Amino acid sequence: MDPLTDFLDGPRARKAFLLQVVMSPPWSIAVDDGAPLTVVAVLHGKSWVVCDGAEPQELAAGDILLVRGDDPYLLSSELGLVPSVRVGRDQQCSGADGRDLSAELASGVRTWGNDPAGDDVLLVGTFRSAGEVGKILLAALPPSLVVRSAQNPMVDVLAQEVVRDGIAQASVLDRLLDLVLIGAVRAWAQTTRDPRSVWLNASRDPIVREVITLIHEDPGRAWTVELLATSVSTSRASLARRFAEEVGTSPIAYLTQWRLTLAADLLTDPHLTLTTISQRVGYSTPFSFSAAFKKYYGVSPRAYRAS
Repeated sequence: MDPLTDFLDGPRARKAFLLQVVMSPPWSIAVDDGAPLTVVAVLHGKSWVVCDGAEPQELAAGDILLVRGDDPYLLSSELGLVPSVRVGRDQQCSGADGRDLSAELASGVRTWGNDPAGDDVLLVGTFRSAGEVGKILLAALPPSLVVRSAQNPMVDVLAQEVVRDGIAQASVLDRLLDLVLIGAVRAWAQTTRDPRSVWLNASRDPIVREVITLIHEDPGRAWTVELLATSVSTSRASLARRFAEEVGTSPIAYLTQWRLTLAADLLTDPHLTLTTISQRVGYSTPFSFSAAFKKYYGVSPRAYRAS
C-alpha cells in the first residue's frame, strides 16, 4: 500500500454542508465560517478568490479550490468589490447591514444565490470538523490550493445529487464530497513541488518511501531508527539525513505523529478500550499512550473521545 492511500483514507464527511451557489455579476462573498476545510468547484463561469496572505487567483470552470484552516477568504466575480454577502459561523448568511439573507437568497434544494439563472455557478462543500478530514492530511495541505482543470468526474455526480432530496441523501452527498476531495488532493500531490506534499507523495526518494510504507503497514511494531534503516538496507545516518530532507522531520517523529493520528481515529469507536488502542499503535501501556497523546493533542484520550 502506498503512503498516499493511507493519507487519503482519512476523509469521512458527516452531514457536511453542501450548497450550489448561483450568481450573476457583480457579486462578492466574504467567508469567515471557521471550517477546517472547504472544497469549491467551479461548474460554470468564473470567479476570483482572495485568501488571507495570498495573491488573488482567478478560477475558471473545471477548477477546484481547497481552503484549509479558519482564516477568512473572499469569493467574487471581480477584484475590488465590497462584499455584499458575509458567511459566518454555522453558515449564517448576512448582508453588509447585518440583515439575515439565508431565506432571501435560497432558490431551491441546496441552491442559493442572487439569480437562479446566473452565469457563475459554484459547488461548495464544507467539512464541519478537523476529525472528518484527518489532522495529518490537513497538516500536509497549504492554506489554499487550486487544481486547474481538475477533470474530476465526481464533481459532476455531486453537482447532480446536491439538488436532490432522496433516501439517505445526506450520506450520499458525504461520500461524494470525500471522493471529490480525494481526487483534488491526489492531483495536487502528483504535480506540486510544495514541500508539504512529501507527506502525501513521498516518491522522490525510494528509501524514504519504503520507510513510510513500513511505518504505515505496522505502526504498532517497536520501530527504532536502526531497525528501520536495516529493513531498507541503509545506514542510520543516511536514513536520518534523507528522511529529514524529504519529510522535514526524523523517522521517529514521523512514526509518533502517525501513531497518534491513527489513535485519534480509533478513539471514535466507543467499543475500543484505551488498552486496545494503545497496543495497536505501539504503546506498551495506556499510561504511556495517554501521556504522548496529551502532549500532542493537548487533551487526554478520554477527553478527546468525549468531545
